[in-house]
Amino acid sequence: MPAAATPPGAEDLRARTRRLLAQHPPGTTAPADFLDARFDAGLAWVHFPEGLGGLGAPRALQPVVDAELAAAGAPDNDPRRIGIGLGMAAPTLLQYGTPGQRERFLKPLWTGREVWCQLFSEPGAGSDLAALATRAVRDDATGDWIVSGQKVWTSSAHLARWAILIARTDPDVPKHRGITYFVCDMTDPGVEVRPLRQITGEAEFNEVFLTGVRIPDTHRVGDAGEGWRVAQATLMNERVSIGGAPVPREGGMIGPAAATWRERPELRTHDLHQRLLDLWVESEVTRLAGERLRQQLAAGRPGPEGSGTKLAFARLNQAISGLEVELLADEGLLYSDWTMRRPEHVDFTGRDAGYRYLRSKGNSIEGGTSEVLLNIVAERVLGLPQEPRTDKDVAWKDLTR
Repeated sequence: MPAAATPPGAEDLRARTRRLLAQHPPGTTAPADFLDARFDAGLAWVHFPEGLGGLGAPRALQPVVDAELAAAGAPDNDPRRIGIGLGMAAPTLLQYGTPGQRERFLKPLWTGREVWCQLFSEPGAGSDLAALATRAVRDDATGDWIVSGQKVWTSSAHLARWAILIARTDPDVPKHRGITYFVCDMTDPGVEVRPLRQITGEAEFNEVFLTGVRIPDTHRVGDAGEGWRVAQATLMNERVSIGGAPVPREGGMIGPAAATWRERPELRTHDLHQRLLDLWVESEVTRLAGERLRQQLAAGRPGPEGSGTKLAFARLNQAISGLEVELLADEGLLYSDWTMRRPEHVDFTGRDAGYRYLRSKGNSIEGGTSEVLLNIVAERVLGLPQEPRTDKDVAWKDLTR
């Protein structure tokens, strides 16, 4: 077969990357200093603008940089630990943030100096995020916003320096129109973080109580009352980052299941073999569809198709982990470490089969419930009629809660 054509711009990026490595050898440069230099060289995320860690290059060229750095043993920014910042906060700030916000937040976000979390979900809103009740009231004397309310299912809140937050700023208009988007300082004395222990035994999630938290107007993202539109950009990016993250062949949940099948022939049955083959094919199709989706993304502007990849991710993870437990029979019921811990990152495939089975149950809830995502795919991708929404023109304060 003929060699694949070199993408335009790839050789320039390789040369830039090699200059970075020559000026900051990974073996003798502190990891934090190397990451700073990489950001300043525009090699952090090449599709971002110059001066913000990028070069304005096509997103598809990022693997060229990553491959050169990996071959040289360069440190990375521990993307699993800062996934919310990378996958959700950064593209939203790029699309809707002010120049000052981008300048302040993007570099420490990418280098991992500052961890981010997401303050969206609320215990009283269920799957209807637009029904949120956390209030932000303007202080006329200072121009600041005073925020009070409760958020729930907040990954990494126990580690976070900053949060992306949506709050209700106008209760007199319909629920989608009275919301504003903010950057919240998690070190404010009015922020309280409490762990939520999960079925796995750990507390990867948290609930967050906000009591009189003061947010300067300079930390408002987008116009007041336009938070729902800004939040949609965040949510679309979240679904791509969960369901469409780049993985190698047999990456993700299908990898451990296939490895068990190969290594433990005594466990095999014809029925399980056929089911494993079906799930392997579906996993590969979903992986390739995710790759195509990423290639089509414009910087910071994903479409509703990301909801489809996230739906497939949740369904496949649950089916594959269930098959793995069934394949292992009695062994599949074992769970080696039901210990209370507050991990630094989400681990969908770590530890043993029992952990994977339990953890996958959350995949159909986090990042938007599967039921909500089915509506998005039906209405925005397939063009089917919308569900009746009797409350869309009713002021939020008049809704039954």
